[in-house]
Amino acid sequence: MAISERESQQIEKANASGNTPIVLIHGLWVLPSSWDNWVEYFEQEGYAGLTPDWPDDPETVEEARANPDVLAKKKLKQIADHTAEVIGGLDKKPAVMGHSTGGLLAQLIADRGLSAATVAIDPGPFRGVLPLPVSTLRVSAPVLRNPLNRGRAITLTLDQFNYGWGNALGDEETKQLYETYHVAGSAAALMQMANANVNPWTEAKLNPKNPERGPLLIIDGEKDHTVPWAIANASYKRQSRNPGVTEIVQMPNRGHSLTIDSGWREVAQTALDFVKRFV
Repeated sequence: MAISERESQQIEKANASGNTPIVLIHGLWVLPSSWDNWVEYFEQEGYAGLTPDWPDDPETVEEARANPDVLAKKKLKQIADHTAEVIGGLDKKPAVMGHSTGGLLAQLIADRGLSAATVAIDPGPFRGVLPLPVSTLRVSAPVLRNPLNRGRAITLTLDQFNYGWGNALGDEETKQLYETYHVAGSAAALMQMANANVNPWTEAKLNPKNPERGPLLIIDGEKDHTVPWAIANASYKRQSRNPGVTEIVQMPNRGHSLTIDSGWREVAQTALDFVKRFV
């Protein structure tokens, strides 16, 4: 995938500023625009924000909804390779943050030695992370129950979004987030994470003891149905023997929407405070 004009402009702006870049990787069911508030906030704090696409990401939510099939068949290595290409255009080694599947991708990028400090928010599981809570199965069921979905992009209903993302919010805010941010998501990427422990060749795999990984913070929402504490804490324990700093924080009363809902700033500040210690 070629670097888009939007991404090129972000790279040029980051390099021209001389500021430390922060690369923000989105997850399933949203687009790079889901990070717009974070980019503005980080730039006010003296950093340069970048929001790489997943391959073929439309520029707007409206375009994504008009042509959801373009979001299908995206796999983890394909997305990570493109993110690494964007990072390769930067003059400074960036901090890397990601949410949900993007949280896993941030760790895959760190495993390549490309991150100065990494924050994985509600991160998707990798090989060796074993817990599979009931709520995660319920969230994943619309995708995983049909093997033919592998080649499709799946859109959540409002009720499904409410359970997986908005369960810690009121109905009005959940509906607003759904209408503002939600797009179809690649079933292929979700299936890669779900099958990681039964597929020895999975792309959802990293070396927990890799000394090139650097500092890592895992943030998880206390009420997250999609990536409950059991998954986040298992990810932390798998990486806690890494020679780099490894920490985990639980955000009280927060669900999977914690990066885009009205409390996003608290999460962004927690992530930035960690980065400031190392970058």
